[in-house]
Amino acid sequence: MGSEDTIYQKELDFFSKYLSFWVAVCIVVGIAIGYYFPETSDVLAEFEYANVSIPIAAVLLLMMYPIMLKVKFTELIRIRKNARPILFTTLVNWGIAPFSMALVAWIFMHIVFPDFISETLQNEYVIGLIIYGIAPCTAMTLVWTYLAKANLSCALIQVTINDLLILVLFAPIGMLLLGLTTGFSVPFATLFFSVLLYVATPLGFAAITRWIIIKKKDERWLEQKFIARIERITPIGLLVTLILIFIFQGDIIIENPLHIALIAIPILAQTYLLFAISYFGTKKLRIPFAESAPTAFIGASNFFELAVAVSIILFGVHSGVTLAVIVGVLVEVPVMLSLVKIMKAKKSKFEFDKKTT
Repeated sequence: MGSEDTIYQKELDFFSKYLSFWVAVCIVVGIAIGYYFPETSDVLAEFEYANVSIPIAAVLLLMMYPIMLKVKFTELIRIRKNARPILFTTLVNWGIAPFSMALVAWIFMHIVFPDFISETLQNEYVIGLIIYGIAPCTAMTLVWTYLAKANLSCALIQVTINDLLILVLFAPIGMLLLGLTTGFSVPFATLFFSVLLYVATPLGFAAITRWIIIKKKDERWLEQKFIARIERITPIGLLVTLILIFIFQGDIIIENPLHIALIAIPILAQTYLLFAISYFGTKKLRIPFAESAPTAFIGASNFFELAVAVSIILFGVHSGVTLAVIVGVLVEVPVMLSLVKIMKAKKSKFEFDKKTT
């Protein structure tokens, strides 16, 4: 590893390692505030425009900025050296993952769980799961890759490419899948605006920041000083967002506590399915462990920050759509840690003769 990857070479800190616990705490806090102080939701509702909560939108934009600072467009020059894993990643992330999530969500909500969930919430949960499943993971892929002691440069290339593909593919794939599974017609402009606001805007500001700081200081100072100081904004912003969301979601949770588990099941099925596809696919292609690991992680995990933002801007904080996305946030960290352990345990399965790779 070069010095350029130093910022990513650290163990998962206490805060991030137990992110699911903090998410659960925020859910309880948000529900309690909404239940015991119902006037809070009325006050927050006054700060809405076009179904979007202004406070939540502001926090979401703020927390996306540190994520985008980690994107290195200079890594794109290494595409040729990592052609096979990148092509396979692109296939899994955009040719399989969105469609398998739509299918899994529809099967569970409309065939397996219809006796437990009303028809209206079935459709809302399917929409939420689709939104959650469309965009592959970005920054957290770097953490999973480091914990597996795999190739961070390959992970960086994959993250950069996926951030660019999200700008192009998220809206049309979202429209297609939501229309096919629920008959819900989402205006293309609305989805595109969501991606433009929550991906392109912070990505643009981050790119300008990188250029200015590297020009005045250097890349090492940017990563070890600047990013290291502000990256905690992202998890803190996420938790603040969750508290705000669950102030509005309290009634749904209290009346339907079983729904959390029912939503989690298709998410778990999708995650392990995609991991299996990536695991056996990279093994079949004889891609070494260092590149197979980030390929498996980026396909199995999701860009949940974007999913939260899109669900809120399209359906508001009161909806079952947003609830489904939040359940994805709740289960992602422990599930991905389990996949890191599996991948490390199977490392020997990816030791191929270099002459045949």
